[in-house]
Amino acid sequence: MKKLLPAVISLLLLGGLAWASDEDGSNNAGGGVVRNFVTLPDGVRLPEGIAANPANGDIYVGTFDTGDGVNPGKNKLLRYSRDGRLEAERDFGATPLLGLEFDRTHRKVYITNVGDFVGTGSKIQRIAADFNGTTAIEDVAVIPAIGAPIARRVDNPDGSFDTITFGDNARVPNALTFDRAGNLYVSDSFQGAIFRIANPNACAPSCVAQMWAHDPLLATAGFPPFGANGLVFNADESALFIANTGDDRILKVDPATKVVSVFAESINGADGIVFDRLGRLWVAANQNDEVVALNANGRVVARLGSFEGIGRDGAPRGLLFPASPVIVGDEMFITNLAIALTPAVGDEPEEDVTRWTVSRIKLPGL
Repeated sequence: MKKLLPAVISLLLLGGLAWASDEDGSNNAGGGVVRNFVTLPDGVRLPEGIAANPANGDIYVGTFDTGDGVNPGKNKLLRYSRDGRLEAERDFGATPLLGLEFDRTHRKVYITNVGDFVGTGSKIQRIAADFNGTTAIEDVAVIPAIGAPIARRVDNPDGSFDTITFGDNARVPNALTFDRAGNLYVSDSFQGAIFRIANPNACAPSCVAQMWAHDPLLATAGFPPFGANGLVFNADESALFIANTGDDRILKVDPATKVVSVFAESINGADGIVFDRLGRLWVAANQNDEVVALNANGRVVARLGSFEGIGRDGAPRGLLFPASPVIVGDEMFITNLAIALTPAVGDEPEEDVTRWTVSRIKLPGL
């Protein structure tokens, strides 16, 4: 790639968009360079959830391996040091994992266990931050079956309207976040719901996940077929932000009224979300192989990353189906789920992946 003149780079940065080239030739829009943080061990596939210990920079990665149709998945929770050294791995067997969240007060990693996909029941679990291969996995709460939300009315420009009716689906706890009081919030992608677990440190292993919001905007009939996904509070906890993956939206919930509204549209495969210290909301756009930043008005102000092909080692270069982000210092770490979702053979680059990765990006402006 030809190097851009400093003056041109400055103009592009002022316009909110820049191009950068890393050492292996990848080009990334938005002022950040995508680099490989870790390649997962042989046989460990489909990293989805991610969390970090802010005290020491440890990075936690969970896998969403539902198997290959013949063999069950082999799921793990991995712990890496800040410099990418694999410190521990804990087996979770056939049960796929989705979101992770770190409880810094009690030094626990919380996990969404999607047992409904393998017939064991979906629940929230946790494990000690310094876990090893034999550390006990603690149950926290069972996700209740509440069914689908009511039908959604969609108004059309000509004055007509459409009605979307949602099915009574599996329990699919996806992402987690804590409020300042220590209560845990869990999104359910298939039931179109947010659950709240009051002070899980005090009630585990028999905590009750109470329905906090159940709204048709939290469900989807789109693709990928996951509704409520990543979630995070803003700094003053005046709003809970939620990604709806299949609808390509970021939603906003008023905690006082539980009213759900649309904050941003057309983010292709909005998945995991996280705020940086400048107040930008970063969204993993899994169908666009990028992460985007939204300002306080829901406007896209930065785009980082792109898919740059499959390397000779079978691992994706750049981002491929980025699922979950976490920020440590001035860097964002992103899991590359790289999962093929369509039934056709040969139409997705994810089919060619044989090694899975986590990427890192230095965030612009931090």
